[in-house]
Amino acid sequence: MPPIVTIGNLSLGFGGATLFDCLDCDVTQGSIMAVVGANGSGKSTFVKTLLGLQSPMNGRIEWPMGKPAEIGYLAQLTEFDRRFPIRVRDLAAMGAWQGFNPFAGLNKTTRNRVCAALEMAGILDLADQPLHTLSGGQLQRALFSRVIMQDAPLILLDEPFSAVDQYTEQHLLSVIETWQSEGRAVIMVLHDLSAVLDHCTHALLLGNGRASFGTVNDILTPDRLVAQGYMSSSQASWMFRGQTNGGTR
Repeated sequence: MPPIVTIGNLSLGFGGATLFDCLDCDVTQGSIMAVVGANGSGKSTFVKTLLGLQSPMNGRIEWPMGKPAEIGYLAQLTEFDRRFPIRVRDLAAMGAWQGFNPFAGLNKTTRNRVCAALEMAGILDLADQPLHTLSGGQLQRALFSRVIMQDAPLILLDEPFSAVDQYTEQHLLSVIETWQSEGRAVIMVLHDLSAVLDHCTHALLLGNGRASFGTVNDILTPDRLVAQGYMSSSQASWMFRGQTNGGTR
């Protein structure tokens, strides 16, 4: 599949300190990339750089297919203020910001798209609920519906499952798999290694000043996870107990 983003010799940091350097990778259509690493390893900085909110220390980020007018982005749930006085359907509609005028209302096409996005996220029945009445999982579904409305070729998800139950996680994973089948690229920042990584095609492991990119099986090995400071040797031995050849599968 052709790349949506090509990253070459990328170095990131701030205040004169380098978080990692020499990252080379292609983010291709239909790929799902997990970004993992210990706190402070550069996960959030990487996302901010892709969003154009921070400049790299060195290297390049190229968009072979043309830079998307809008990158679908889901921030961490803790960064969202649910006291914002709008309904679930209004939050979803904000994903179509280029044609959205909150004072003029929505045309029929956009209203239909909002309903379809809410149905895909599993919360069409909550369309008229104010945000402050939602549970954490319901709010995350509402935020997913806004990303659905953005209709972007590249989707960035920052800790998308941190405040949801297993049922909601499985539903949101089905949304991500739909994006994959549509040829979109998805980048997910994940804190914990879990079965969710079975849904990722590639991984970017950050830590100890290094950035390792490749397929999940090649990158998320016990030796590499220990070497890059993601877990201790005893943790790795426990997590990958009974496995051979250093793989995660």
